[in-house]
Amino acid sequence: MADNATHHYISSFFLNGIPGLQDFHCWIGIPVCLLFSLTMLGNSIIIITIKLEPSLHQPMYFFLCMLAMNDMALASSTAPKMLGIFWLDAHWIDFDICLAQLYFIHTFCIIESALLVAMVFDRYVAICIPLHYTTLLTTTMVIKMGLASVVRAIFMVLPGPFLIRRLPYYTKYVINHAYCEHMAVVKLDSANTHINRTYGISVALSVMALDLRLIATSYLKIFQVVFRLSSQHARSKSLGTCAAHVCTILVSYTPALFSFLTHRIGKKVPPSVHIIFASLYLLVPPTVNPLVYGVMTKQIRYRMIGLFFLNKKISES
Repeated sequence: MADNATHHYISSFFLNGIPGLQDFHCWIGIPVCLLFSLTMLGNSIIIITIKLEPSLHQPMYFFLCMLAMNDMALASSTAPKMLGIFWLDAHWIDFDICLAQLYFIHTFCIIESALLVAMVFDRYVAICIPLHYTTLLTTTMVIKMGLASVVRAIFMVLPGPFLIRRLPYYTKYVINHAYCEHMAVVKLDSANTHINRTYGISVALSVMALDLRLIATSYLKIFQVVFRLSSQHARSKSLGTCAAHVCTILVSYTPALFSFLTHRIGKKVPPSVHIIFASLYLLVPPTVNPLVYGVMTKQIRYRMIGLFFLNKKISES
């Protein structure tokens, strides 16, 4: 490839994939394809199961449907281009398409975080104030919470692409990443990117700080109520309804936090390690979420077996 520097407006970027591992791209594409296929299959099964089974038409499962649809959208915004890079050497991406990709990736990530908050709120109401569950979490309220998650994400991420477009010119066009990510694109510019960097870190910190605080506060109150129960069976049953959600939170936030920190303060972390973790953050949670809820949620597990394997309903008793 020719010189990596240019001093005029550019029309496309070159996505380098995973620096240092270019010789293994064809092999790296195999797990990416597998994760993407499992994401689409697993989340489709979750959505179909909830749609076909009337007993699952409850707020908890409506939120799970939203999460499944968001996971499919998130994986679809990244995996196809990554596979194009790894298998077809399709490294070039149009400038506007790159901005669109980074916009949708960050939007879906923020929606995912908001949906996890909505799901823990569902568990909080069900366990802490069960008598008000049906009056608080109506279908209308569930829809409003879902829309609020989407609207928040849309407006929080919207300034990002416009702030990038305002930059006067780029000195580099090679992005050392497997997809278009906000900070990876901003770092290419030779102008003053202080506003872009401040905006990026402000959005990330505000989302994670607010959402994690709400999740932690809700679970603190849930545990206080659960451990006051006199019956061991009642405690186990209550905690069991939260187990899948806790696993989802750990799977979602752990690689996200690592990716965020290494991008900004992990100067000694090899680029390949950062990119692998950043890719896992977008591909693993959408794959694991339907497996977690399918295995750990008894109602969904029974209905999936009944609908797809035995072609009959199985009693929960």
